[in-house]
Amino acid sequence: MQNDPKKLPMAQVLACGAAVVTLSMGIRHGFGMWLQPITQEMGWTRETFAFALAIQNLAWGLFGILGGIAADRLGAFKVLIGGAVLYALGLAGMALSPTPGLFALTTGVLIGAAQAGTTYAVIYGVLGRQIAADKRSWAMGVAAAAGSFGQFLMVPVEGQLILQLGWKTALLVLSIAVLLIIPLAFGLREPGFQGSAQVKRTQSAGAAFKEAIRYPSFLLLTAGYFVCGFQVVFIGVHMPSYLKDHGLSPQVASYALALIGLFNVFGTYIAGTLGQRMAKRHILAFIYFARAVVIAVFLLVPLSPLSVYVFSAVIGALWLSTVPPTNAVVAQIFGVQHMSMLSGFIFFSHQIGSFLGVWLGGYLYDRTGSYDVVWYLSIALGVFAGLVNLPVRENAIVRPAAPQAA
Repeated sequence: MQNDPKKLPMAQVLACGAAVVTLSMGIRHGFGMWLQPITQEMGWTRETFAFALAIQNLAWGLFGILGGIAADRLGAFKVLIGGAVLYALGLAGMALSPTPGLFALTTGVLIGAAQAGTTYAVIYGVLGRQIAADKRSWAMGVAAAAGSFGQFLMVPVEGQLILQLGWKTALLVLSIAVLLIIPLAFGLREPGFQGSAQVKRTQSAGAAFKEAIRYPSFLLLTAGYFVCGFQVVFIGVHMPSYLKDHGLSPQVASYALALIGLFNVFGTYIAGTLGQRMAKRHILAFIYFARAVVIAVFLLVPLSPLSVYVFSAVIGALWLSTVPPTNAVVAQIFGVQHMSMLSGFIFFSHQIGSFLGVWLGGYLYDRTGSYDVVWYLSIALGVFAGLVNLPVRENAIVRPAAPQAA
């Protein structure tokens, strides 16, 4: 593979892809730390902030489909550059928006579109095309682990930027830093994407989508990914405020989010590696069942810094570990011709879950003064997701043979 002139070196693809995901995912994982500074200074409710983040997740899902189609047809390079520019504009707008409406437009729509062009669907499309099938799940685990390392690295950095510079200047600094994605995109510029696709196509995008939505296993994976989005975005955005409401210091929340990122480095890598050796549906079912148990135990034990750190470490090992096996199953069933697009459709379900998780957290808190209902929903949905992943069929789909030319 490495001698094929039409392929990029595997080390280059992994290094540049991992660095892009580290920046993009690392920045977004810290957005919960801006909830209280922004709402307190601007006089907004938590629901206002949560709604903008909910719009962001929904926009990410919607634009993810379009970004996936563009990446499959034009290559990841152009999509990454456009995404980086949108990310910078969105972060600057997040800092400078004077009204809730403009805040929702910049923090929600712009950053959501940017994330669609700078995260997993686009990067995994490159991995699927450039890395052999026998190493694909492992490579996806490496990229997901990089995103987790980004959370571990960036969340404390963002906390210090807020502390030292104030929340507005901190966001402006990040808007400049995210432009580093542009030079990294050159390392993912695939040979053969000068106006034509690199992978030989036997299906149109529309035919590939129709095939997928008629295939039960694709729908089961989609349902499970909805739950993943609900759980991780609710916890990532609202846990800092949940901890502060219970008298714990902001440093505890910062360390907790960093621990989630650190342990997810190991969780995603292990999930990707195991995906080469065992049924991916069993890996996914275990992850979702385990999340439900971990959240239930966290709510039952007395809340303390120690319980928060233990919870963060364990839930971190399960955090994005769904990503490598889910995307690897998509490639395994349908092939890599339209992988970014199909991953984008599944991810759209993830983002609908994210929308509901983050918005319901703010909505129900403002009305009940508690996050309890959403915690309980997270437990129930974890059990549901574990069950729906068990019957997934991972074999390559059987397509009718194309008629031979006379």
